[in-house]
Order: sequence, then structure tokens, then C-alpha cells
Amino acid sequence: MKEQILKVSPLRKLKDNIKGLGIASQLVIDTFICIIKGQINVKNTIIQMVEVGYMSFPIVLLTSFFVGMVLALQVGSATANLFNEPVYIGMITGYSLVKELGPVLTSVVITGRIGAAITAEIGTMKVTEQIDALYTLGTNPVRYLAVPRFIACILMLPLLVAISNIVGIYGGLLVSSLTWDIPSTVYIGDILDVMTVQTFLHGFIKSFFFAGILVTVACHKGFQCSGGAEGVGKATTSSVMVTMVLMLISDYFLTDLLTSLKIS
Repeated sequence: MKEQILKVSPLRKLKDNIKGLGIASQLVIDTFICIIKGQINVKNTIIQMVEVGYMSFPIVLLTSFFVGMVLALQVGSATANLFNEPVYIGMITGYSLVKELGPVLTSVVITGRIGAAITAEIGTMKVTEQIDALYTLGTNPVRYLAVPRFIACILMLPLLVAISNIVGIYGGLLVSSLTWDIPSTVYIGDILDVMTVQTFLHGFIKSFFFAGILVTVACHKGFQCSGGAEGVGKATTSSVMVTMVLMLISDYFLTDLLTSLKIS
């Protein structure tokens, strides 16, 4: 078995990756065709929106609040060493959260929770032949399974990012007030001095792309799952890993593109 694994050529791996990319692209096209035609299962979509949005709120709230606190603590400590007093805490904390840490960390957290769940659910249906049963009953699996999850992720993740930004900023406000004795008016004023609509849009636009990556990879891995329970586990692990890597890679190119468009 080990010899067979070692004999898999890089060309074969490249071919499989290109084939997988084509299958994932077709899944996205089929999903958008269903959405454009209005073939949307409203009940399933609402259920998925609750799962992605409302049920994810506690973990997003906790994560973003403590990220904001850590940022304010680190910035205050660093500036106190440089300038003998903590300065620019609000500006750096708010800017970092809204442009980068809010969208990226929220998307990573949602990937661990929702991306893994989507892959596991669809993958389990695939290996237990429930998806084949949907075909037999004349139901389009893409319309029934993928479309509600696409809509839910695309709508809910940007909303969670916006909430994450606000909560993170208030976490920084708490630390700046209690630890560094900075008045809240100074903290908020520092944020408002540098924050513009373009600054908010920079991170908000990224969240739509991250949502698309998350749900595309999760659904693709689920539909292509095979090998029983072990295959579901491998597909789920692969889904989370691939999604996080693609998010971090795309973050650089999106930042470059949005900056060149003066959305920053």
C-alpha cells in the first residue's frame, strides 16, 4: 500500500487537482443558475441562516471581544515603551480589526464550525447514498443542499464580520479604559479620525469572498466524499485546511486589489 502511495506521480496529483477545480467551478455555476431561476428552498435556507448566523454569534462574540482586548493591551504596551505613554490605541486597534483581523479571524472561526459541519453533513449523505436517493426521487441535490448553504453563508458571514468589528472595538475600549486609563472619548475619537467608509468596505468586501470560498470548498468536499466514515473524517479535515489556506492566500490579493482601487 505504501509503495502505491509513493508511486503517485506529481503529474497525477496535478491532474486530480485541476479536475477537482473544474468540478467545484461547475458546482458554483449550477448553484447560481438555481438561485437566478428562483429555485430556492426557503425553509432550508432559513434553517441554514439560523445555523450560520444566530448559532455562531456566541463564539464570534467571544473571539472578537478578546482579540480587541489583546490588541489594545499589546498596542498600549508597545507605545508606552516607545513614547513613555500609551498612545494611538484606538486608531491601531480599530484599523486592524476592521481591515484585517475582523474579516479573517471571523471567517476562520466560522470555517471551523460551519465549514466542517457542511462537509460532514453532505459527506455523510453521500456515503450513505442519500444523495443518490434524491436523484431517484427527482430532487436536484444542488438545489436542495448547496443553494441554501450558499445563500446563508454569503448573507450571514458579512453580518457576523460587522458585529465582530464592533465587539472587538468595545473590547479594546474596555482595556484602554481599565488598564491604560485612557478616556473613552479619546479612544473613540482616535478611531473616528482614521476610519472612513472605504476602511469599513475594505474588510466588508473581503468577507463576501471568504464566505464564497468557505461554502464552495465545504460543499465540494462533501459531494466528492467517499470511503465511508473514514472518508467523511478525511473530507472534513481537508475542507477546513483547504479553506483556511485559500482564505489567507486570497486575503493578500484582495488587499492588493482593494488598495489599488483606493478602497482602504
